[in-house]
Amino acid sequence: MSYIFRSDAPRVGERVVVRRDMGGGMHSDVIGHVVSLDPLVVRPQAVGGYPSALEAITIPDEQIQIVKKLSPRMVRNSDIRAVEVATAAAFPGKEHTWTADGQWLMRAGDGVTERSNSATPLGPSAGFTQVPLAEIEAFYTRHDLPLILELPERIGKPAEKLVAGNPAWTLGPEISVMVRSLADLSDLPDRPDEWEFHIDDQPDDDWLALYHFRGQALPPEALEYLRTRIEGHMGFGRLVTREGETVAITRGTLTDSGNGTHWLGYSAVEVAPAWRRRGLATQLGMDMLRWGREHGAERAYLQVLGTNEAGVGLYTKLGFIEQHRHRYAHFTGEPGTDAR
Repeated sequence: MSYIFRSDAPRVGERVVVRRDMGGGMHSDVIGHVVSLDPLVVRPQAVGGYPSALEAITIPDEQIQIVKKLSPRMVRNSDIRAVEVATAAAFPGKEHTWTADGQWLMRAGDGVTERSNSATPLGPSAGFTQVPLAEIEAFYTRHDLPLILELPERIGKPAEKLVAGNPAWTLGPEISVMVRSLADLSDLPDRPDEWEFHIDDQPDDDWLALYHFRGQALPPEALEYLRTRIEGHMGFGRLVTREGETVAITRGTLTDSGNGTHWLGYSAVEVAPAWRRRGLATQLGMDMLRWGREHGAERAYLQVLGTNEAGVGLYTKLGFIEQHRHRYAHFTGEPGTDAR
């Protein structure tokens, strides 16, 4: 059981596993949704991790050994890997190559974004085999880049063990990877005609003027690397007023996940300060989902900081649900420090 993901206290409505001490050395797990926290009351889940109408169970404090938050729905490792493969195709870096064992994809880009400058465990056996750390270190040393490992939940367990509690490594924040189907978009309301939706193959000055990466303007050449090296297609979306003013932007990618599924990924949502709190981010999301389906995408994914409650709320309204989480581990030890 991992403790680098969802280690915060559960809330009412969230799915958890509770290990109970039943006495006599016996233990029992209850998996379901929290009805109450004090006392702890859990309603056992339905098949697939969905909420059920089963009778809730009150668990006395003296029985509780472990309470651990889970993803909202049950998910297979192959589903996690599929989304991470689609993401890697969207952010391949300037150079990318597999480790000799075929389990880790090493990406070197412009040194700005973690997605294009980290090694990620996308091979089917990466969750069960030792991290080829020496080979990964050599790759990033050769590119004069810091050593960064992406740790997707569940499929990166050996790397989790490597970095957890190791002072030579610093963990970044938890990032929620949310997904939804594009097969039926009837849950989306009709769009108003107050703004026009445009999407282009490359950004212009108006788009770039609104775009920031972690609060800072991203060099145009960095976006050009992304646009020209993607293993798929990238589009730059925007909402425009009747007067032609660009008031909201986003970036969309169309890639495959290696299992025959076509994915839309969208990110970099920005709304002009004077136009915030008018529903533009929601409208832009709906337009991107429709654009993705029109261009053959069957499912959509996005990434948002787990602590960004406003963002999570927005994407939940758009029909997304958290599938899994990932984090980035940065090697911050002194030169010569063993990374293991």
